[in-house]
Amino acid sequence: MDYRTSRFFPIDLDWDNIQTVFLDMDGTLLDLHFDNHFWLEHLPVRLAEQRGATPEEIRAYLHERYTEMEGTLEWYCLDYWQNHLGTDLVELKHEVADRIQIRAHVERFLESLHARGKRVVLLTNAHQKSVGLKFGYVALEHYFDHIITSHSLGLPKEHPDFWQKLAEVEAYSPAHSLFIDDNLHVLRSAQAAGVKYLLAIREPDSRQPPKDTQEFTAVECYTQLLP
Repeated sequence: MDYRTSRFFPIDLDWDNIQTVFLDMDGTLLDLHFDNHFWLEHLPVRLAEQRGATPEEIRAYLHERYTEMEGTLEWYCLDYWQNHLGTDLVELKHEVADRIQIRAHVERFLESLHARGKRVVLLTNAHQKSVGLKFGYVALEHYFDHIITSHSLGLPKEHPDFWQKLAEVEAYSPAHSLFIDDNLHVLRSAQAAGVKYLLAIREPDSRQPPKDTQEFTAVECYTQLLP
């Protein structure tokens, strides 16, 4: 597809004023389909096989636990869920790793950021083991000047103190930073911390309908951010 003739309108940002670009991983740079399929479909089936239960029973149990833990650091923690469920989640993720996919035109976008002289930082709630697993299947790691997981900071990105904590390991100016994430709660936390440029993702999971990004401008295709 030629982005110059695509149906997606360019997103106008003051690139001269942007020094650092913070990027989420799952649902932002990578298709969220892998994660949704793993946690909602594959894991219940494999746990049911291990425990002699039905996938529906396991799915109902997991839904309760997911709801209970949502938004906490543990919710994103692979070690927590491995201990809680008593199974090797990394091994199970490898079973469906063919579903790990880079979103369209992401690499062109990342290359353009470096061409513009921007500092590019991966900022993810994903556990370090999940980041390592995915970068074993998709070649994105080399694009980042710094890779930061919320687990290394001890706070999820939703937490009001996250961006203050981030400043201890990554010097940045909120007024000169762009942050792209598919989680609206996370974007609102960044907004409250003074991050000036914020973009959401219209379709984090390619197999699901587009989402309402409410007050945030949404990226529909990364060609919208190409020069």
